[in-house]
Amino acid sequence: MNAFTSTLRALWTSLLNLVRKPVTVQFPDEIRERPARYRTSFALLHDENGEELCIGCLACERICPSQVIRIVQGPKRESKTTGKKRGVAQDFTLDLTACMFCELCVQVCPEDAIIMAKEPEAPSFAREDLVLTMAKLYANEKSKAASWGTGTKLMGMQEVPKEKKVKPAPAPAPAAEVVKEAAK
Repeated sequence: MNAFTSTLRALWTSLLNLVRKPVTVQFPDEIRERPARYRTSFALLHDENGEELCIGCLACERICPSQVIRIVQGPKRESKTTGKKRGVAQDFTLDLTACMFCELCVQVCPEDAIIMAKEPEAPSFAREDLVLTMAKLYANEKSKAASWGTGTKLMGMQEVPKEKKVKPAPAPAPAAEVVKEAAK
């Protein structure tokens, strides 16, 4: 009798799941709306004069916990707009296969040269397609929608406002003074 009851319970569960609204969507045909802070890829930016913003400072390479960013510094070049010499990145590579998308590289960039994009890279069968070279990163600037955050905005969110800063506690009295006051 127990086997019969279990079978009926299993059939009832199956029937309920047949009439239930589906939870998943068929990805290529239907694309879910992404949240406002959704970010899945990267882009390197140019300034308003068309000059590369990346100065090859290696800050993003050093802070990356996954160590997926590789930068080759190039020789300093004269800026077209300011006329001053500035650093440049000769090569910039970011491996999305091991990236944690922690956004630390965006936060530490002093020039706001690297940002995260809202649109993911195209699915692929080869790992090499998920390695973003400098050319792909600059192409993402034009082809993908930028995420809301830049390094300046993200660092500004972490700073403590001046009125909320806690005053340090007074230093404790030396032990000799405590003993003298206790003796009185």
